[in-house]
Amino acid sequence: MRKPGREKGENGSFCAMNMEEDLGERKEDLMAKRKEENFLSPENAKRPRQEELEDLEKDGDEDECTVSFTNGTSTLTAAEVGIIESIQLRNFMCHSMLGPFKFGSNVNFVVGNNGNVSLINISTPVSLGGKSAVLTALIVGLGGKAIATNRGSSLKGFVKDGQNSADISITLRNRGDDAYRANVYGDTIVVQQHISVDGGRSYKLKSGSGNIVSTKKEELVAILDHFNIQVDNPVSVLTQEMSKQFLQSKNEGDKYKFFMKATQLEQMKEDYSYIMETKERTKEQINQGEERLTELKRQCLEKEERFQSIAGLSSMKTNLEYLKHEMAWAVVNEIEKQLNAIRDNIKIGEDRAARLNRKMEEQQVRLNDAENKYKDIQDKLEKISQETNARAPECMALKADLTAKKRTFNEAEVLYNRSLNEYKALRKDDEQLCKRIEELKKSSDQSLEPERLERQKKICWLKEKVKSLQDQENSVNQEIEQFQQAIEKYKEEHTRLRREELDVKHAMNYNQRQLKELKDSKTDRIKRFGLHVPALLEAIDDAYRRGHFTHKPVGPLGACIYPRDPELALAIESCLKGLLQAYCCHNHSDERVLQALMKRFYPPGTSRPQIIVSEFRNEMYDVRHRAAYHPEYPTVLTALEIDNAVVANSLIDMRGIESVLLIKNNSVARAIMQSQKPPKNCREAFTADGDQVFSGRYYSSESTRPKFLSRDVDSEISDLENEVENKKAQLVRLHQHLSALEKDIKDNDELLKRRQLHYKELKMKIRKTVSEIRELENIEEHQSVDIATLEDEAEENKIKMKMVEKNMEQQKENMEHLKSLKIEAENKYDAMKLKINQLSEMADPLKDELDLADSEVDNQKRGKRHYEDKQKEHLNTLNKKKRELDLKEKELEEKMSQARQICPDRIEVKKSASILDKEINRLRQKIQAEHASHGDREEIMKQYQEARENYLDLDSKVRTLRRFIKLLEEIMIHRFKTYQQFRRCLTLRCKLYFDNLLSQRAYCGKMNFDHKSETLTISVQPGEGNKASFNDMRALSGGERSFSTVCFILSLWSIAESPFRCLDEFDVYMDMVNRRIAMDMILKMADSQRFRQFILLTPQSMSSLPSSKLIRILRMSDPERGQTILPFRPITQEEDDDQS
Repeated sequence: MRKPGREKGENGSFCAMNMEEDLGERKEDLMAKRKEENFLSPENAKRPRQEELEDLEKDGDEDECTVSFTNGTSTLTAAEVGIIESIQLRNFMCHSMLGPFKFGSNVNFVVGNNGNVSLINISTPVSLGGKSAVLTALIVGLGGKAIATNRGSSLKGFVKDGQNSADISITLRNRGDDAYRANVYGDTIVVQQHISVDGGRSYKLKSGSGNIVSTKKEELVAILDHFNIQVDNPVSVLTQEMSKQFLQSKNEGDKYKFFMKATQLEQMKEDYSYIMETKERTKEQINQGEERLTELKRQCLEKEERFQSIAGLSSMKTNLEYLKHEMAWAVVNEIEKQLNAIRDNIKIGEDRAARLNRKMEEQQVRLNDAENKYKDIQDKLEKISQETNARAPECMALKADLTAKKRTFNEAEVLYNRSLNEYKALRKDDEQLCKRIEELKKSSDQSLEPERLERQKKICWLKEKVKSLQDQENSVNQEIEQFQQAIEKYKEEHTRLRREELDVKHAMNYNQRQLKELKDSKTDRIKRFGLHVPALLEAIDDAYRRGHFTHKPVGPLGACIYPRDPELALAIESCLKGLLQAYCCHNHSDERVLQALMKRFYPPGTSRPQIIVSEFRNEMYDVRHRAAYHPEYPTVLTALEIDNAVVANSLIDMRGIESVLLIKNNSVARAIMQSQKPPKNCREAFTADGDQVFSGRYYSSESTRPKFLSRDVDSEISDLENEVENKKAQLVRLHQHLSALEKDIKDNDELLKRRQLHYKELKMKIRKTVSEIRELENIEEHQSVDIATLEDEAEENKIKMKMVEKNMEQQKENMEHLKSLKIEAENKYDAMKLKINQLSEMADPLKDELDLADSEVDNQKRGKRHYEDKQKEHLNTLNKKKRELDLKEKELEEKMSQARQICPDRIEVKKSASILDKEINRLRQKIQAEHASHGDREEIMKQYQEARENYLDLDSKVRTLRRFIKLLEEIMIHRFKTYQQFRRCLTLRCKLYFDNLLSQRAYCGKMNFDHKSETLTISVQPGEGNKASFNDMRALSGGERSFSTVCFILSLWSIAESPFRCLDEFDVYMDMVNRRIAMDMILKMADSQRFRQFILLTPQSMSSLPSSKLIRILRMSDPERGQTILPFRPITQEEDDDQS
């Protein structure tokens, strides 16, 4: 049976009617096909149980559906359409080639032991086959999904190992009056399916002659629909696994869905839902038609009004004259209203002018205060600077004097320490001589006098040696001090050169960066303003194209200006500074968008370009009244070529470039700005070197060349390259000087170490000689000595002591004097340094205050210019309003004179002149149309008639659709009742067939349908009637459950439509008795339904079957041992859907 079509036409109502008719035909066709003779004999029939009769009474009237059981065999002929004639497989599952083999038109048994085996005919072998391959190929070959076979989850699993693809060929019968496109396909339809190893599949649909008719799956679906073949319907193809899962399912809703799908009631229910959806769409069309009906009604009324207006020509002329009178005085009224509005605006403007004057005065006061504050800070800073400069030479002199006095004091201290050591040695010698003289005087032994004299001579010689060594020690010590001073001097020079080297390196690196930027800017001038600027400008263009900006921002400003004189480029850059990299935005909204874009290119912590927010104007400010002027030197504004008025206005607002002069020569700039009164409106000037000149101060520029505005890039690159080379040469010279200093330091350090070593050796010799003297002096002498000599020596030693002591006193006094001078010099230097530091500390905050005050002066000047411009603009507007008032008063007099000529007496008018003008024009058009249509009256009537017919036609259609919807609702209510009755009939038939089939073995069964909750409960009791209680089918043995399965399937077969039925291993768990009974039941049904094909798979031999031309047995050989499992892997349902 063909499924109802799902096409949705443009007109929902007609689609709904077609669907309703298809549904009715479907139900009538199903009802007709259900009426078939039953194969059960009367003696085997069993009276329905009381419970089923009660269920029937609940479902509805019994006379609406009757079931009769008759005896005898069917005389129907064999099936003509939809049955399977043959199957052939290649590289499918574990088979290289299977078939071709043919099925009988009625009963076919596929028998053999379980396992993948070869398929043979009962008498003739067929090459390589198996039960699983046959059933699986039948499902897959007719478009079924792999998961429906219970043999695998993916199509690619059915391809034999080692092969690239598998092929299935199924031949369907196509004869008789119900044949599908018999003129194209003939008596058979061959369905060929090709499965690739990656899981894809394709179709070929061939005619009986072998011609390819189609390769589309839609054609196969149409064929299956025509033959009512449903391979995914368990009633058509029921595997053992599906039967077991169904009967053991805990979910009674699944069983109910199984029943609904098997009987195609589910499809009928979906069709009913679809028709109801179509009805809702038709209602929407009715609503749209009603809206259109309102519009047509309005048009019809307009045409009717036009038709009726033909008769009212005279009244329209009278109305036209009256409207002209009203129009004359309405114009007067409007001019009077305009006069009043202008007078009010003038009054408001005069008030605003007064407020602007007050603001101008307040702004002037603030400007004077800011300039006075700036001048005071400037004077303080100048005074501090002069004082600092005056003290600098004195500080340097004090530092030099302190250094000299420190050196002198150190030398005096060395001499004093040397004399002190000498005095100590003399005093010790004196003590020893006195002690020795006393010892000699006491000694009476004068025999050792020669030895004593000899020792005295040696002691004198040793003392002379000590004195010589001490003189050498003093000389070496002085040399050590000289070497130390020389090394210190060299190290100071080395440190200074190191600092100079770092400065040169920094300058060279800066020049190299500038050189790289200049070379990059030769191809892209924008790169001078930063490496990120080209990308930022592209982002701005993209955002502007997307509509993120009200006006596209302008910038960087330096890229929009060009110096007329290249020599003034550095002066202009020194004046504008950071404004060269700034951007202009029309409003704060654009500023926020630009800030967001800048965040992408300027990381946090880095400086971003300034953003100026000012309303964009197409004309540049008129600054002639406040611009500086000099006959020889230009201002920054006149020295620049600026094409964009927004850029010029921004630089005027932010920097006041109209009041800044550019003077190339420094001395001339000083003379103009400081030696005489500066030019009018000029507050500062810049020189070609970038120096800034005010009337009272002068600031030098740190830059030596322009960075952004230079046009001669090649010259700049050449100069920078020369400067870099000069810096490199300077670094080479510094390295040479540093190397020489390091060599001198190293040489002097070696000499110093040698002198220090010599100094230590002299010290050791002195100590050794002094020790030897002491040893000689301490020897016990028993010989006589010359006491007079020792006394003379002692006297001489005392004289030396007095001389040394006197010298020490003089040196100490000199040292104390030098120390006081040194301390005094230190105090003076520290005091001077403290004063200079204090002045510097005082100057730092004053500089910050000066910058703030300068910025404040600029802000106040800009504010003043702003109010001046506003006042000028406002006064112009006010004067224009006053002139407009004079003109309006004259116009009022003229209009009143004209109104009196038209209507002498003034009338009160409520409508505006524009409304009256429209009414007059409309009346004139109607009158002209009437005059022009005296011969066209029929045309007006025709248009009116067409509009009326359109309205009535659509109204009739809407009414018809409403009646159709109402009728459709009544039909669907009736059809739904018919559907319920049909469902009750199928339910009862299924119950009776099931109970009748169970009675073959004296079983009892019960099926309870709950259509509201959509559940089906099945219970079976193998026993004697009602003596035993009903049990769930899961409680039955394997044979009993299989027998019950066969009974249930046969019940569904009796009420369901399909050209063939497939049942897998229906008797696997039955004993011989149940198997024999089930087999007889199936054969009787097959005999009564010869127009259907039955394919039964069983592991039994079926040798006891009676011989009949309607029965064909396909027997399997024994399974091959060592057969491996098919390489299936679990996949998701979505993957299988994609592959199918």
